[in-house]
Amino acid sequence: MVDSTAPTPALCTVRANDTLLWGMTNAERIRRIGVSQGLATDDAGDTGPVILANLAYAFDPVWIAHLKTRPGTVVTRTGVPVLAHVRNADERARMTAAMLGEAPLVSGLTVIAAEAEEGILNEALRKRERPFAELLTPAAVPAIERASYVGAYKGVTDLLTKYLWPEWALAITRVCARAGITPNQVTALGSVLCIVATVAFWYGWFWTGLATGLFFMVLDTVDGKLARCTITSSKLGNAWDHGVDLVHPPFWWWAWAAGCAPYGRPLEDGVFWAVIGTMLFGYVAQRLIEGAFIVRFGMHIHVWERFDSWFRLITARRNPNMVILFAGLLVMRPDWGIIGVAVWTAISLVVHMVRLVQAMLRKAKGETLVSWLA
Repeated sequence: MVDSTAPTPALCTVRANDTLLWGMTNAERIRRIGVSQGLATDDAGDTGPVILANLAYAFDPVWIAHLKTRPGTVVTRTGVPVLAHVRNADERARMTAAMLGEAPLVSGLTVIAAEAEEGILNEALRKRERPFAELLTPAAVPAIERASYVGAYKGVTDLLTKYLWPEWALAITRVCARAGITPNQVTALGSVLCIVATVAFWYGWFWTGLATGLFFMVLDTVDGKLARCTITSSKLGNAWDHGVDLVHPPFWWWAWAAGCAPYGRPLEDGVFWAVIGTMLFGYVAQRLIEGAFIVRFGMHIHVWERFDSWFRLITARRNPNMVILFAGLLVMRPDWGIIGVAVWTAISLVVHMVRLVQAMLRKAKGETLVSWLA
């Protein structure tokens, strides 16, 4: 049971494990998880509340967030305690013995089986999920890293990020983690590539721009994944990454429209400004609708109903728009591509407006809106 008034526990480890995960020991990974969630990671003494972590296992950080406000709860894997929020010295001693295999599981605690099909509710995202908790051995590292990588993105996303480059980004994330490359360094390289792609589009070098932009888009996935997998997220990195993501798409569309002239397919002045106006207005308005939905209903519009999650795959964000531009360039009509982006932006805006109004009407009738993923 959730107890928001319970004192904040410390986070301490039991056992030892030299197996490296994402280029670090499990003890270091757990220390970073604790720091990121505001928990003390030194020994709290024999009497304070403590979350004990069994170093024989690797687990999703969401388990710590779940246990913080649930004293007297233990997470098990095939009956072995992986994590436990103990309340006193007696529980701590007995749970430590259980994690060391010297005693049976402590009675009187709420047990959550990590392998259970029902999983847990992620309160922050209002969705149900099954975070991983696996025995950490050298042979299991590839599978655990994959589970950690997949679990690092908790929301819904576009079709390219979901289907095209997960394996590319996973390989690059592994290389970066083992080489000690930081997420901010990846973001810095991506920012340079983003600018290069913008310049290429402006001069009508569309294939060069697409290739550069593709690499940037993959790195745009990598920096966030790397930060979450290595538990190295920072306020600077988060602001930098999201700032670039938020600002650059309109510049790409403007540069592409301008680049149609040197390419040999110029847009007429009226068409040019209609395209630019539609894309700029649609982009800003759609973002505002998404923000308003979060403020009003406490969840993202794209996790409301199944349709909304499906539509997120193709809505007029950067990656789906790049597919439209690529299709236009394949038939040597980049002008058709940018016009297609403008049309799709307008359609996507209408869809979002309709969904917002529908949600408001349902709430006005007394209905409680719940994510279909919950």
